[in-house]
Amino acid sequence: MAGEGARPTFSFMSTNAPTKYCYRRRLPHLQKADAALFVTFCTGAHLILPDQARDLVLEHCLREGGLQPLAGEGARATPPSRIHLYAAVIMPDHVHLLFLPLRDENDRPFAMVDILQCLKSATAHRINKLLHVAGPVWEEESFDHVLRSDESLREKCEYIRQNPVKAGLVARPQDYRWLWAAPELITE
Repeated sequence: MAGEGARPTFSFMSTNAPTKYCYRRRLPHLQKADAALFVTFCTGAHLILPDQARDLVLEHCLREGGLQPLAGEGARATPPSRIHLYAAVIMPDHVHLLFLPLRDENDRPFAMVDILQCLKSATAHRINKLLHVAGPVWEEESFDHVLRSDESLREKCEYIRQNPVKAGLVARPQDYRWLWAAPELITE
């Protein structure tokens, strides 16, 4: 394990070999080139995100996926996408994402830990500004899973779509305002 405050380290192996990130947190994070990732991260300190905060988190996820430019106060130019976003849901106290890391100019997959750090950092800053508070918004850890060859993107997408229904927030997935799924993965 790297020392306290160290940057994540990783090695590039063959394009299909998993890459294990070792860093100061407790969970190992695996990434396999050209494999989709299912990621969950939660708010810290039992924070329930108000509607406006969920709006900006979804906006940032769509921006990261190259689907929407960032709008509003403090918006900057949209950088090139680092992920292909398949689905995202922003729940009151957690986020589920299904995405494929794209490749950089050296044909290496963008690192999941860098993608999540950027997303969590940017949204935490904007949420704190919105709520006029300071401090952590998200738990440091995220839970991630590399989709195996026998797992279906459609199944994971449907799990994400049904999350607000199972939580009793809406009767149908399409009624939940903080849900986005690639149209080609929606089964109804």
